Amino acid sequence: MTRSIRITALYSASLAGLLLLSACGKNEPATPASTPAATSTAAPTPTPAPAASGTAAAAPVSSTAASAAPAASVAAPVAAAPAEAPLTVAKLTLGNDVNAQHQVTRASSSFAPDNKMIYASVATEGRSGGATLNAKWSYLEGQGQLVSNISQSIATDGPAVTTFKVQNPDLWPEGKYRVEISLDGKSVAKQDFEIKKG
Repeated sequence: MTRSIRITALYSASLAGLLLLSACGKNEPATPASTPAATSTAAPTPTPAPAASGTAAAAPVSSTAASAAPAASVAAPVAAAPAEAPLTVAKLTLGNDVNAQHQVTRASSSFAPDNKMIYASVATEGRSGGATLNAKWSYLEGQGQLVSNISQSIATDGPAVTTFKVQNPDLWPEGKYRVEISLDGKSVAKQDFEIKKG
């Protein structure tokens, strides 16, 4: 009986040793700990086109891509893209000279009859892939005669300045005038000015 216990123990030890040795040589592919989630990429924002006449440099545009998060971990909530602020007219300034950024250098509401050019500098805020700014210049004396009606397309990704001008090679008639700015057909700003001597 002692002999059969020894033989059984010997066979069991031999079998266990063989199993251990055979397990050491196995090359099973490792199973992935987690499966990566799909990668989401934000589409690049189109570079805005400059306004037809004098748009100041807009803020730089960049694109981003969200990195993949493992499925096993809890994904952080994706922040929604900020809502694009619609294009609005922030300020209208009149003058007889503009700088390199198309801004009126000295605001005025009174001009001399021999002043050849009058500028309207329109500062806008917000974003637009394509909007239309219009400047309607009128002589208010008598029947409100139309002097000029100019439109410009504007595409911007931030603050910008668009300049309109009227010119008269002759003397301007004295009296009261008005410039009215419209954005996509809707009146958004107006300013009265006067042409007078001295």
